[in-house]
Amino acid sequence: MVDKKQVRQNLGRLQRVKTWQLIILLILASFVSATFLRLNNIGMVDRREAVYTADNAGDDKIIQSRLYDLQRYVSAHMNTDMDKGVFLVATYNREKQKLIADASTGPSGNIYKKAQDVCAPRFTSWSPAYVQCTVNELAKYPAGNDLNKSVYLSPGPYLYNYASPLWSPDFAGWSLVICVVILIMIITRFIGVLILKILLRQHYKSI
Repeated sequence: MVDKKQVRQNLGRLQRVKTWQLIILLILASFVSATFLRLNNIGMVDRREAVYTADNAGDDKIIQSRLYDLQRYVSAHMNTDMDKGVFLVATYNREKQKLIADASTGPSGNIYKKAQDVCAPRFTSWSPAYVQCTVNELAKYPAGNDLNKSVYLSPGPYLYNYASPLWSPDFAGWSLVICVVILIMIITRFIGVLILKILLRQHYKSI
C-alpha cells in the first residue's frame, strides 16, 4: 500500500508548478512556433517568385538554378507546401510558339513570322499580352486558328512540385517540439494530481 506521507509529498511536488504558469508558457511557445512556421512559408514564396522571375527572363541556366534552390529549401523545411506547384508559363509559351513557327509555313507563307513582325515591336519581352497578340495575328490567316489548336505541347515537363517534410530540425520544428512537451506536462500534471487526490480520499480518510 502506498505510504500516506509519500503521496502527500508527490502531490506537493506536482502543485508547486501551477497549471496557469504552464499554460502561459504554452501560449508563448505557440506564438514563437507559429512565427517560425510563417517564416518558413515566406522563404518558400520568395524562392518561388525567384523562379517566376527567371522564367520570364528566359535564361534556362538561371531557371534551373532557381528551381534547385526552391527544391532544396522546401525539402528541408516544414510548412513549405507548394499547393499546385510552379508552372513555367513563360517557358511553356516560348516552346509552344517555336512549335507553331515550325509548322506555320503554308499558302500564306510563314504566318508566324508575319505575326511576330507585328507584335515584336510592341513588346520588349515575352508576356501574356505578347502571346495574345501573336494568337490574334495568327487568327487573321485562314489556317491560323487551326494551327494554334493543332499544335499541342504537354504541360507536364513545365510543372514542378516538391514535397515538404512533416517535421524538420529547424527553429520551427524544435519550437513545435517544445509546445508538445509543455502540453504533455500540463496533461500529465492534471492526471497526476487527480490520481493522487483520489488515492488520498479513498485510502486515507483522515485527510
